[in-house]
Parts: sequence; C-alpha cells; structure tokens
Amino acid sequence: MKKNSRRSVVVAGAAAAAFGLTMAPASAVPSTVWTVTPTGSYTATNSSNIVLTATIPMTCTTSGASGSMASATGNPATVATIGAINFGTAGSPCTSVLGNVTTVAVTPWTVVAQDYTAATGVTKGYVGNVKANVTAGACKFTVTGKASATYTNSTGVLSVNSVAGELAVSASPAPVNCGSVVTTATKPTFKGNYTIKASNGTVPKIVGTNP
Repeated sequence: MKKNSRRSVVVAGAAAAAFGLTMAPASAVPSTVWTVTPTGSYTATNSSNIVLTATIPMTCTTSGASGSMASATGNPATVATIGAINFGTAGSPCTSVLGNVTTVAVTPWTVVAQDYTAATGVTKGYVGNVKANVTAGACKFTVTGKASATYTNSTGVLSVNSVAGELAVSASPAPVNCGSVVTTATKPTFKGNYTIKASNGTVPKIVGTNP
C-alpha cells in the first residue's frame, strides 16, 4: 500500500507540473506591437493654449516641437522622441501674474504608448523624461517627471493633460526667489493640445495590436 501511495503522489505531482507548464504560456500577456505610419521626423504646433500651472497658471499662446517617430514593441513603449520644444517666442512670450515666463526644455523628451482603442483610434500614454527650467519674473525653478497624454489618429492631436503628482519641482536645483509660491512640495500640471504632422505633410497614425 505504501508503494502504491508513493507512486500515486509522484504521478499526481508530475501531472500537475505538466498542467502548469501547459497553462503558463496562455496566461502570459503578449507585448503590444505599435505600428507608426509614417515613421521619421515630425513637427508639432499647439492648437490650444499651453498651460503650465505651478500654484499659478503660466500660459503660452505659441508652442511647437519636433522630433522623430518610430514603430516599437512593448507595453509601455516609446513611439516618438521630442528633440526640441519651445514655449512662447520673443514676440509672443508666455505670461503669468509674476511676469513673462521663459521655459527652456532639457530634451530629449519621449512619447510613450500604453493602451490603444481600435474603435476610436486613440492611444493613451504619456510624455516622459520631462525636464524644463522655468523663469517667471524673478522666480526660477525646474520641473521634472511625466505628463499623461492621448493621441488621436483621425485628428493628429496629441492632447497633454497631466494630473497632480506626475510632475514635480526639483530640489536640485531648488527654486530661487519663489518664496512660498513655488516650492518642492508644489505639484505642477501641464495641459494643452498639439497638432502633429509628418515630414511629408500627412497625419501620422499609431496603431497598437497584440499578436
């Protein structure tokens, strides 16, 4: 009886192990394949006011960016890089109650895809690796982090709509001449829409599929 019991335990264990090995691949989540059309360089122009809020709103009526787009695999996955981005111009500076605002981006930033809805052609993700040195009047501070965003294939609009906590005010370097208005405890937000055009003038498409 003892030999039969031991044999039964071994057989049961082997069966369970085989079942586990058989089931494991089915439970794995496949990586998303992100197809960008066309790939290559792009330009972006704001289609609404760009607003960076760090206790007080700082509004830019003019903003633009450029970089490159590429297909990728993964979730999340980087589908574009932002090689240059400007906020305001000499003739149309960004403004705030503290005075004109100068924002110097430290690039590259990234555009990261996380989720795609085929019915709407909308990709959800975020603008990552954000770093920008901001001067508003005498107040100077640095913003870092990421900003939630969506991209819509039908319009070519990248809509940036960060939530509090995604961006932070850097402690190194710490804010200068900002008093209690902007501190390292401040949680900035970054909001605005950009229209994207590929180098051939078309609207790029981003499509996510699971193999």
